[in-house]
Amino acid sequence: MSGQDAQYGKLSGRKVLVTGGAGFIGSHIAEHLLAKGAVAVRVLDNFSTGHRHNLAHLEGNPRLEVVEGDIRDAGTCIRVCEGMDLLCHQAAIGSVPRSIEDPLTTNDVNVGGFVNICFAAKEAGIRRIVYASSSSVYGDEPTLPKVETRTGKLLSPYAASKQANEAYAAVFAEVYGLELVGLRYFNVFGPRQDPNGPYAAVVPRFIARMVAGEAVYIDGDGKQSRDFTYIANAVKANLLALTVPDIPKGHVAVNVAAGEETTINDLFNHIAFLMEYPQAAIHGSPRSGDIRHSLADLRLASRVLGYQPSVMVADGLPPTIAYFRGLNQT
Repeated sequence: MSGQDAQYGKLSGRKVLVTGGAGFIGSHIAEHLLAKGAVAVRVLDNFSTGHRHNLAHLEGNPRLEVVEGDIRDAGTCIRVCEGMDLLCHQAAIGSVPRSIEDPLTTNDVNVGGFVNICFAAKEAGIRRIVYASSSSVYGDEPTLPKVETRTGKLLSPYAASKQANEAYAAVFAEVYGLELVGLRYFNVFGPRQDPNGPYAAVVPRFIARMVAGEAVYIDGDGKQSRDFTYIANAVKANLLALTVPDIPKGHVAVNVAAGEETTINDLFNHIAFLMEYPQAAIHGSPRSGDIRHSLADLRLASRVLGYQPSVMVADGLPPTIAYFRGLNQT
């Protein structure tokens, strides 16, 4: 048994609440928690962006409970935290452009909802909280790779909401003695990611349009780069954060990524090659609030959590493509 497998073994017999557990990342976390022996996994989701079909393959598992509810309701948060040992908080309104269009809802869910669930966890005696932060907190800080201690001017309400999460997490650790780990996700992709709507992420959007034989659009010149992170890496970071023995100073925020820089043009070309897609991309205007380049420094995540990426971009794209092709055939 590897050291990480032994650490994951600490989940055996534990009861874990996953907020946003019907979403893309949350549903993968719930699935792996059950596989690693959690005695109970309770999912809370209001299904505004999550989908019941993301959990369909887990239906009938007596250790899974799905609760429909909203983290903006403090009473709901109190009820779902009761009896739980650990909290994995993934519920949020994602997307930089959506936050620019509707900053009020982004704040209500991402900030107000975060405080609600952390307070409810404290009241229920849950000491360890792992929560989704974002690489957007780096703002316009130009240094690459992104190091956790260096952030710049924030560029969107979404980024501000995630920075607020980290500030509140530090306060809950200091004032209430909780242990909180923030995971600064860098462009997570993989099966079950929603390709639909105006705020869809780039990887599923590209693949879905290629599957349908439609034109693919790139925002700006396509030379902007991202640290694309396969879902297995995000799941791994969450499981490690839930089970690592000690959290420095009660709170830490770390990067979760592959440590690999890919331009949008290179991403398009790689997917097009794998899918034998014959058309060229169509370039449009840059998106408001977007940063130009992003690449994670993973040293702190390695030191604190023992995290290293398991799947790089080139290895994560084929199973992602296979998933969306399968959807198109059903």
